[in-house]
Amino acid sequence: MRSDERVVAGIEPRAGSLEDLYIRHVPDAVRLAYLLTRDSAAAEDVAQEAFIKVAGRLRHLRSPASFDAYLRRTVINLCMSHHRRQRTARIYVEREAGGPSVGQAATSLPDIETKDELRAALVELPDRQRAAVVLRYYLDLSEGEVASALGCSAGAARSLVFRAMETLRSRIGGEA
Repeated sequence: MRSDERVVAGIEPRAGSLEDLYIRHVPDAVRLAYLLTRDSAAAEDVAQEAFIKVAGRLRHLRSPASFDAYLRRTVINLCMSHHRRQRTARIYVEREAGGPSVGQAATSLPDIETKDELRAALVELPDRQRAAVVLRYYLDLSEGEVASALGCSAGAARSLVFRAMETLRSRIGGEA
C-alpha cells in the first residue's frame, strides 16, 4: 500500500510512533547493512535486530532525537559480529574438512579482475575499514560522524578511511 493510500485508508502511522520510526529509519539501516554484509537476507535480519535493540532502549537513550545515529552504530556492531561468526564458521568447516588453513585461504582469494572491480575490492577490506568507507562516501557522513558511528576518535576514523582508500587504489590500480 502506497503512502497516500495509507492516509486515505486512515492507517497512516502517527508521528513519533514505533511504526513511524520503523518506516523512517529501517530502509536506510538495511542499505547500510547490505553494503557491510553483501547479503540481502542478512542485511534485513541485521537491520531488524538493530531496530529492536535500539527501540527497546528508546526511553534510556541519552538523546532520543539521535535515534538514527544509535541505529546506525548498532547496525555496524551487528554487521561486525556477523562477519566474526562467518569467519569462525568458515575456519571450523575448513579445519574439519581438512581444507586449506587460514593462511592458505587468504592467498586463494578470487581475482578482482571482474566487471565490478570496486565492489570486489571493497569486499576484501577489513570490516572497520569497509565500514569507514561506506559511512564516509556512501552515507556522506562527516569525519566526526564516522568516528562517532565507529566508536573511535576522528583521527582514527580518518586513518581508517585513508588506509582503506590506499588499499583500494593499489588493488584497482587507478583512482578510487
